[in-house]
Amino acid sequence: MSDPNAFQESLALFAMDEAATAALPEAKRLPSYIKDHRQRLRQRFLEGGADALPDYELLELILFRAIPRQDVKPLARTLLDRFGDFNHVISAPAERLSETKGCGPAVILELKIVEAAAHRLARSRVIQRPLLGSWQALIAYCHTTMAHRETEQFRVLYLDRKNVLVADEEQAKGTVDHVPVYPREVMKRALQLNASALILVHNHPSGDPTPSQSDISMTQKIEEAAQALGLTLHDHIIVGKSCELSFRSEGYL
Repeated sequence: MSDPNAFQESLALFAMDEAATAALPEAKRLPSYIKDHRQRLRQRFLEGGADALPDYELLELILFRAIPRQDVKPLARTLLDRFGDFNHVISAPAERLSETKGCGPAVILELKIVEAAAHRLARSRVIQRPLLGSWQALIAYCHTTMAHRETEQFRVLYLDRKNVLVADEEQAKGTVDHVPVYPREVMKRALQLNASALILVHNHPSGDPTPSQSDISMTQKIEEAAQALGLTLHDHIIVGKSCELSFRSEGYL
């Protein structure tokens, strides 16, 4: 961490945690090997940031708060084995997380807090800003919020006359390979928001962002409806696991 004061404050907080643990009855204290392991992980994170830790250790740091007096390494490994990587773990639906032994309400809460923080940080980089001049921030936001979902989600980004994002709204949820979209509802909401332009975004849980024929047909219908109302459809972005496809760049618009 670059701020030495923040570093010292963090160390002080950890010291307070350890002091509180020491005050517990002996039967409730952490075994020394677990206590030492947690201290080492915290120190490495403070000194080197997230890049200093592999996925399972970063996940352990989150689990420390939810499970204060147990070894959390087995649970971290189990979650990663089941969901694949750190991003998929924190993005997993609460119902699926709860199916994992040892993953109770406290663990799920901590994971969902981290997920919400990631979404809010990514959103802060695009909201109330001209999107066409912040395209990479927009793509990063779309990936953060949608790339790891297990079902399709369709969102519409509504823009004003200066192409500033005024609303980001989910229009529909679907299955693993289909999401129902109604152009009339998209246009109705655009008029309610007094929007001048829009960007469509949806994800492909398969990981392949190649548009289906229904994706192309639906986009054409929305573009026709937008033109009839004097609105501009800037793009339709399909988000895959590690890449995205722009209808505008690929010539579909």
